Amino acid sequence: MKTTVLKKIWLSPPHMGGNEEAYVKEAFDTNWIAPLGPNVQQFEHAIEDFIGSDIHAACLSSGTGAIHLGLQILGVGHGDEVICQSFTFAASANPITYLGASPIFVDSEEETWNISPVLLEEAIKDRMAQGKKPKAIVAVHLYGMPYKVDEVNAIASRYEIPVIEDSAEALGSSYRGFNCGSLGDLGILSFNGNKIITTSGGGALLCKDKSTKEKAIFLATQARDNAPHYQHSSIGYNYRMSNVLAGIGRGQMEVLNDRVEARRRNFEFYKEHLSNISEISFVTEPEGSYSNRWLTCVLTPSFELREKIRMALDNENIESRPLWKPMHLQPVFKNNLSFVNGVSEDLFERGLCLPSGSSLAIEDLERICETIKNLFI
Repeated sequence: MKTTVLKKIWLSPPHMGGNEEAYVKEAFDTNWIAPLGPNVQQFEHAIEDFIGSDIHAACLSSGTGAIHLGLQILGVGHGDEVICQSFTFAASANPITYLGASPIFVDSEEETWNISPVLLEEAIKDRMAQGKKPKAIVAVHLYGMPYKVDEVNAIASRYEIPVIEDSAEALGSSYRGFNCGSLGDLGILSFNGNKIITTSGGGALLCKDKSTKEKAIFLATQARDNAPHYQHSSIGYNYRMSNVLAGIGRGQMEVLNDRVEARRRNFEFYKEHLSNISEISFVTEPEGSYSNRWLTCVLTPSFELREKIRMALDNENIESRPLWKPMHLQPVFKNNLSFVNGVSEDLFERGLCLPSGSSLAIEDLERICETIKNLFI
């Protein structure tokens, strides 16, 4: 007897817009296959036009590379300390260690799930009392929800510590009318395959002035000095985005607003169809915040129920995933200092990311919701 295989529903798959292939073909037709060229420049212009606020974008091979370069540009080096939001993906923290610095982890507040301003200031005061003023703050707009920008920026300004705004998950989100990526001293984007738009792999560093962008590009292209031969006075990296991948990005930028609308529709569908289940709740947008709803996340009362839902979806060939495991709980960072309040650990235990791709059909969303609702009949 033939077994019917259910269609796979992925958590956040790539979604092409139509013109990506034409821009990639243009790169092949003109033999611009190197990590420079017209597509890179046009992709950067498209990002700058979208983000606004006189932002200058440097397209790179990954968001991780963007954080690395950003930290270096801010002067982070061996023996320094950098405050990092604990509730995030490892790529927010790993680049700190590349430079020989140590991440100091700060837990979340309950409203947006992002870095707690109260604990942030506590951490800064503690480290300064120990003669170790943090060199930077890495704050993350988790799942596309803006962190408490006014509070974080006020604290950073008070202690004169620059902020790297990790907007890897927040392209298309905004805070009080300003696009995420323009709200810190430096911003970063990710175009990994699961993000709201993708270049297959890639990222960008967002700078407030042209000279900082030029410095980032210099470091990203092996820090080659201006000489007829290969000469290097600084350590550089191979971080520049290729012209081929930038062609994908150009096409993706043309449909970014549509992708944000689709992700927000997914959230509204889930909320409409699951809110009558008392055991399921959603994170809401605080006043002034606009989330791209990169991933729709739900909270349950317990780890056991979260796992029951996740396994039920898995049995129906539907991908879901627990919320990020906080960095202060990761084995690799077990010896790092952390300032915690239990919020991110609780969210990790009880939270689940539901399929949120912008290409989800209504029948996909209905299938997901029915699978969940059947657990509560």
